[in-house]
Amino acid sequence: MNQTYFKPICLLIFACCYLPFLSVFAQHKATKPPTTFEFVGLQQVSEFYIDNEADPLIKWAVNQLLDDIHTITGRRPTLNQVKQMPAEGVLIGQLNDDIVQHANLPRDQHQGLQGKWEHFTFTLGAKNLLIVGSDVRGTVYGVFELAERLGVSPWQWWADVTPTPQKILTVDFADIQTIQGPSVQYRGVFLNDEDWGLRPWAAKTFDPDSANIGPLTYEKIFQLLLRLKANTVWPAMHPGTEGFFTVSGNPQMAAKYHIVVGSSHAEPMLRNNVAEWDHATQGDYNYFTNKAKVDTYWQQRIEEVKSTDTQIMMTLGMRGVHDSKMEGAESQADSIAILQDILRTQRQMLASTLNKPITDIPQVFIPYKEVLPLYDGGLQVPEDVTLMWTDDNYGYIRRLSEGAELQRPGGSGVYYHLSYWGRPHDYLWLSTTQPGLIWYEMTRAYANGADKIWIANVGDIKPAEYTTEFFLDLAWNIEGISAESIATHLRNWAAREFGDAVAEEVSDMMSEYYRLAMLRKPEYMGWSQTEPTTKTQISEFSDIEAQTRISAYHRLTQQVAKLGKRIPQHRQSAWFELVAYPVQAAAAMNNKFLYQQLLANSASPTQREVYKQAALQAYTQIQQLTEHYNQLAQGKWQYMMSMAPRNLPVFHAPTFDFVKSATEQTIDKSQTVYLNAKEYARHSQQPKVQWQAVQGLGYSNAAMTLSPFKAEYFEQQQPWLEYDINIKEPGDYQLELRFLPTHANDFNHQVSVVINGKALSSSKLNTQGRSEEWKTNILRNSQNLGLPFTVKQPGLHTIRLAFNQTGIVLDQLAIYPASQRPFYEIPAA
Repeated sequence: MNQTYFKPICLLIFACCYLPFLSVFAQHKATKPPTTFEFVGLQQVSEFYIDNEADPLIKWAVNQLLDDIHTITGRRPTLNQVKQMPAEGVLIGQLNDDIVQHANLPRDQHQGLQGKWEHFTFTLGAKNLLIVGSDVRGTVYGVFELAERLGVSPWQWWADVTPTPQKILTVDFADIQTIQGPSVQYRGVFLNDEDWGLRPWAAKTFDPDSANIGPLTYEKIFQLLLRLKANTVWPAMHPGTEGFFTVSGNPQMAAKYHIVVGSSHAEPMLRNNVAEWDHATQGDYNYFTNKAKVDTYWQQRIEEVKSTDTQIMMTLGMRGVHDSKMEGAESQADSIAILQDILRTQRQMLASTLNKPITDIPQVFIPYKEVLPLYDGGLQVPEDVTLMWTDDNYGYIRRLSEGAELQRPGGSGVYYHLSYWGRPHDYLWLSTTQPGLIWYEMTRAYANGADKIWIANVGDIKPAEYTTEFFLDLAWNIEGISAESIATHLRNWAAREFGDAVAEEVSDMMSEYYRLAMLRKPEYMGWSQTEPTTKTQISEFSDIEAQTRISAYHRLTQQVAKLGKRIPQHRQSAWFELVAYPVQAAAAMNNKFLYQQLLANSASPTQREVYKQAALQAYTQIQQLTEHYNQLAQGKWQYMMSMAPRNLPVFHAPTFDFVKSATEQTIDKSQTVYLNAKEYARHSQQPKVQWQAVQGLGYSNAAMTLSPFKAEYFEQQQPWLEYDINIKEPGDYQLELRFLPTHANDFNHQVSVVINGKALSSSKLNTQGRSEEWKTNILRNSQNLGLPFTVKQPGLHTIRLAFNQTGIVLDQLAIYPASQRPFYEIPAA
């Protein structure tokens, strides 16, 4: 054929045959995939589908979701149990369900779920939505992720966050991760010190037939945990609370909701010693003198657990009957030797009774309080057992994995306090741990290998709603909250609970609430201690600081009143529980003591009477607020809130027999400099580490530390921050540095200080044990370092601070004349 005619003919054939196809393809490429799905419209309601053989927990979760949709819209979708999904609707199931197998899940998602722990995915089509989990809990978490995206709070029942009515219900999936799964394998709560809230409420209000914390109460707790994407509980165990496994229905309820049951540091082998160990019939709880009976006691529990479907995590080791050291040991060597034998015996019991390889049975060892020195002293914990590190009870993690510990097959985890009973002082009343502190300590723990189990001591659950959710959100997705987005998390929570219109203001208000409590928790305002319990006394705040603090809380209570008027009626109970009560009660507790102080220091009879009435009114207000709390939701929360846990002196009515405090100081502002740590002039530039301001952390709300958080030591070229200070007058001065009282494994945090190029000091920062210095530090959330220096020439001076390792957190700096008494709070804006 003539080549001159061949090309035009080919082009004509191509145009006739292929251009229409290319046109269709171009249209297809131009059509964007759907990002939104309509669950309820004006004309129709989407149908839901699960497998004929769906696990009962999945069926329950889907029905909960449909009830939520009904609450929001007044219309309840139909639930169908089938083997093959129609072309339209919402399909929910496990990866291995028949209905999912026929649904043509995208290959990458199928592979991303296969064999994974608690993962789920959303797949959106033109007319259908697939929610698929890798296992039962993963599927359930996917269901409740959807519920939250529909506007349903996990605290719908527990904090009366009634969903807002809507006629049309859609969700935009554009920003959702393709596959979601947990950062930490086991995530949960410890119900503890339940004497003043959870137990009396359950016994007298919610579950009077049990007259204790029984299966009806645990059912509501387990439902909450699943909505918060948690999977583990350490049951309540204080004197007066019956042992979890001794109450009929409790283990079965845990099995029904697929909740893993563990136990605290004081309850090895799932035994609640306070409720279950009978001294009269069993003798001393002493392994040195009563080994056979203790072994039998543990063996009985393992056999009981074997006969149920309860998922368990075994705590190994032994302490005293309650939160006390092991009985019988005369030396550390004795304790280590007997614990080594105990661990060996317990593991033999578990493997033989449960008829499983010991490595298939989840186990933890918790080196808490006096047990940590035993571990550091040479106790050998089997490699497959999870090491569960703890904080110092006040939010600062005492120890993290290092070296060979990071390679252990059992990994590590953290037991963390959001509530605590003990010395130097309880904080059982309000939940005020600063979210920035939770974020820093738990993110640092994760960076150092703690990804196996996280448990938060949440006390009575209420009023620790937000801090509990923050903790569990981090456990689910460690990257979901960054150092810069802590306030964003709080804002998003406020928007979900109270609406976008007030979210920013609520977030700012609660951030200041947490900051003020970081300075001094409401429970510590009496400057008293416990174990042994001491009387309340005048605060360490100056009168100027007292007035400033009163004003700060006054602004918060004004905001509560103002914003409360903008909260819809159906959220008023939630507003009081989550915001109004904690803020107003904290303000009143501060006022009670600060007005007492102002009275003690005032010479004016008229002014003294004003202060006296203000203090009395503050106490009355706490009473009224607490009474109102217990009457909320037609008495639903009767007995839940106590205004005086353990009846400690700080909670008593004000007295007016205080002696006048120290003479009020005067401040020469021309000679005083206050700085927040983030106000540095220069900083070191190093490839391995960077300086990081953590939002919402410390007095400054932006404390400085080094990232990444994995433990790193700097023998040479220590990272540094440099500050420029203008000092106008020569003389003797004090440089005060304020750090958070964080811990190093070897008690060797160190800061080196150089002024104008000359070394001033190289100072250790850590305390050891429960020293008086440690008590002071954790009650004020600050470790203060004071360094004297002399200024010979006025003008600009340079201060360089170098850190020897990660884990050190600098909050604020101050320079003032040596004769000046330091403030409690560095008043940097």
